[in-house]
Amino acid sequence: MAHRFDVRDARRAFTVLITDAGAVELWLDGCLRKRRGPGARQPRYVWTNIELDWETHHYVEARYHAKRRQLTVTINGTTVVSEHLPPTS
Repeated sequence: MAHRFDVRDARRAFTVLITDAGAVELWLDGCLRKRRGPGARQPRYVWTNIELDWETHHYVEARYHAKRRQLTVTINGTTVVSEHLPPTS
């Protein structure tokens, strides 16, 4: 089962999706910005810059440790999501 995390920051919405296959995707305004496929490398890591008014930038990072099933999402280094995903059936 895929896991979706919707986050709103500074008037912009983005989504982090952990797919059924174990890929990590980062979506901004309905567009896929980064995707990291499943694999042995840990953590799986995606990122993007969100540009705001007057050249202000927010740096969004999502790190997923598949072995621990731990997702951490940060904006400019501040954690906004920290979740342990339920075990797969």
